[in-house]
Amino acid sequence: MTDRDILPDTFKPVHYDLVITDLDFTTWSYKGTVTIEGQLTKPTTEIVLNTLELKLLNSKIEISQSKSDQSWESSNFTEDTKSQRSTITFAEQLPASPKASLTVEFTGELNHDMAGFYRSQYKPVATPAASVPHDDEFYYMLSTQFESCDARRAFPCFDEPNLKATFDFAIEIPDDQVALSNMPVKETKPTTQGKKLVSFERSPIMSTYLLAWAVGDFEHIEAFTDREYNGKKIPVRVYTTRGLKEQGQWALQHAPKIIDYFSEQFEIDYPLPKSDILAVHEFTHGAMENWGLVTYRMTAILFDEKLSEARFRNRIAYVVAHELAHQWFGNLVTMDWWDELWLNEGFATWAGWLATDHLHPDWDVWPQFINEGMDQAFSLDAVRSSHPIQVEVRDALDVNQIFDKISYLKGCSMIRMLASHLGVKTFLKGIAIYLRKHQYSNAKTEALWAALSEASGTDVNTLMQNWIEKVGFPVLTVTEEDQRISVKQSRFLSTGDVKPEDDQTTWWVPLSLKGKTGSKGIEPLALTTKESTIDGVSNDFYQLNAGATGFYRVNYPESRLKRLGTQLDHLTTEDKIFITGSAADLAFSGHATTAALLSFVQGLKQETHYRVLSQALDSLATIKSIFGDDEQVKAGLEKFTLEVIDNALKTVGWEAKEGEDFNTGLLRKRLLLTAVSNSHEEIRKGAFERWSAHQANPEQSPIPANLRAPVYHSAIVTDPANAVAALKKEWYTTPAIDGKEICLQALGRTTDVEVIKKVLLPFLFNSSPPAAAADSIPGADMHILSGMFAGNRAARPLMWAYIRDNWDEFTGKLAGNPILVDRMINVSLPKFNDLETLKEIEAFFAGKDTKGFDRTLEQVKDKIRGRAAYRTRDAEGVKQWLVSNGYT
Repeated sequence: MTDRDILPDTFKPVHYDLVITDLDFTTWSYKGTVTIEGQLTKPTTEIVLNTLELKLLNSKIEISQSKSDQSWESSNFTEDTKSQRSTITFAEQLPASPKASLTVEFTGELNHDMAGFYRSQYKPVATPAASVPHDDEFYYMLSTQFESCDARRAFPCFDEPNLKATFDFAIEIPDDQVALSNMPVKETKPTTQGKKLVSFERSPIMSTYLLAWAVGDFEHIEAFTDREYNGKKIPVRVYTTRGLKEQGQWALQHAPKIIDYFSEQFEIDYPLPKSDILAVHEFTHGAMENWGLVTYRMTAILFDEKLSEARFRNRIAYVVAHELAHQWFGNLVTMDWWDELWLNEGFATWAGWLATDHLHPDWDVWPQFINEGMDQAFSLDAVRSSHPIQVEVRDALDVNQIFDKISYLKGCSMIRMLASHLGVKTFLKGIAIYLRKHQYSNAKTEALWAALSEASGTDVNTLMQNWIEKVGFPVLTVTEEDQRISVKQSRFLSTGDVKPEDDQTTWWVPLSLKGKTGSKGIEPLALTTKESTIDGVSNDFYQLNAGATGFYRVNYPESRLKRLGTQLDHLTTEDKIFITGSAADLAFSGHATTAALLSFVQGLKQETHYRVLSQALDSLATIKSIFGDDEQVKAGLEKFTLEVIDNALKTVGWEAKEGEDFNTGLLRKRLLLTAVSNSHEEIRKGAFERWSAHQANPEQSPIPANLRAPVYHSAIVTDPANAVAALKKEWYTTPAIDGKEICLQALGRTTDVEVIKKVLLPFLFNSSPPAAAADSIPGADMHILSGMFAGNRAARPLMWAYIRDNWDEFTGKLAGNPILVDRMINVSLPKFNDLETLKEIEAFFAGKDTKGFDRTLEQVKDKIRGRAAYRTRDAEGVKQWLVSNGYT
């Protein structure tokens, strides 16, 4: 990309020496001095570096020359807040030099925006150390979040991923608190009374966004790797604020094993002397892969054996693996620029699932990825306003928007597809070559393809170039003759309105054909042209994309799809999930009919696998959300849904059985929640009885963690005003780490309009202060409730009206972190089904500055267009199918 907005190349940093002092918990400020050693590449009077919300006080540059050293001072600073840069101007020209040292003194803010060097509020579960800052409501810990472009909020720096350097870091803190950073502590010495300066060992060469530190009332638990590294086992610690450390045990059981596993698989030992994990009370994302000090959202790392819901075991194991994969893929080797973020995130996502599958083969994590990750990637990439995996990124606000899961989930799907084609062992051999060649440096996608080509003998770039550089994915349309099929690829759009200019790409498509005459396995055929014919295909049974490793949809003739619904014994779990998802997407876009999807799902009535039923129920929920404003259709879909789950629901029941597997517990929750949502009177009654007993005597009648969601939902349905009040109170007081998330999800199911207007919308959008903390959801969690409201027919228009009528209040609450604004637009608006609301949205934002969420807004509008077109096109067909099959 030629128009990247990057720093001038006048100064090339090689080392930072950063010292933070004078933490002020009254004004929430600090002082800092950074000395940046590097190369002054050309004569200049100006040095430009990145800053944001910092005040520069003084600067000095020392330059080594052959005869003598010279120095110049300057306090002439010009700040450009839009470009997030400051220019230091010197009174005379500085000579070029291979050795220069720039020192800047500055002050900064301990903000509450979850970006840069920031404070997190929490309610302690044990008496904190005396110096821990607090107010009437909360205590506070301090930590950093620098990815993608927020190191510049904490200290002046050259904040671009390919400007790597080493770092020395020291911070002055109260005596009774703990400081953490990427490296082990080097030295601690007293400063003024009650304070100490903690210095850390020098880091490896790395990007600024990977530097991290934290200060707080921390305690830890510790374990060690089984393998030795340079003669020593690596210490792995989980740090929490006081009283929570034992909830890190589940993560600690995994992290050392994953470090060993990746060290072996990648053929490069974990490169740092320690691996720390820190639970952060307020966090924008799920976790951040800071080298040697990985930070996490609380629910992504802590697990209470008595109170936490079982699904969080899976989440924690995966997220720990994902972040540890980054220690190699992203930290050791970093993408050259943000347009290739997928090199970090796509690989870490794939490797995270690989390691989770290695440790928990009974969890069926690849079916989980197809159901959750791959399906979401299809949804994101099916809109006209999607973007290629390798996307143009101009500046910091552009970067924020590419954390939209295309890089994560489609990137992972690309790697999974390629690894399946090459063979996982060969693929990992190529990864090892790539890491060895580019360690402690930056790389581009072509370097990965070259390493994989070297390992496999395959021209990987030819296979993958269009997948990475072009937008979208194909649908394969199949036509049948006697023992022959023809397959044609074309771009898939969920709106169904593909134009010639949209359909210019020819992808390499691995067909993975099962059912070729004379073959019992999967034929590794590939489609490399727009259309091809395959002979010798069984008339009785065949299947494309067996194993669901290819990233495309398959549009079978309707009669073939119906037949596959009677041949489930020929299909793997992955196949059933993929075919169901394909049928749903094809119905949505108009390539096929909803009737064909419903007929296929009819065949799943005896299915008991959690992931297969989840995919089917996801599809039915989408249909209900689009066509369910017709009460007759809604009732028919609910009756059909209850019939689909009836066998599985009777099998799992309410109570867990001794020795049942992990997925059965997850299935129970999903089925009970589905039953409540679809008016199953017996289940609703049983769930509400449990709620009532719990309200009357919480200690005597606790609600098991895995039953909270269906029980809470039944209360919301049966007694909304009282249930909302009780759940809102529980949200504020719950000791369960995941309790707040579960309460917000339940509250989002409220359909009582007055309760939504008077209680829940203010709760969602209020800022605290001035609102009481109990009446204001923190910005990091707003998407949980708003995402539920978006899927709630009663709440959706009320939430949009509130955002529209209170835009300044909305953006004011989230102003410090543009990622949160982007996320809220993304989750709040895409589920409208009518063009009238789309026109309102377009008119409203036409007069607004949308920089920072403009890409996301276009995707939202495309999603609404697709839903509106689907409703107009297929409403009558859905009703007819329900009538003809006896559901209404």
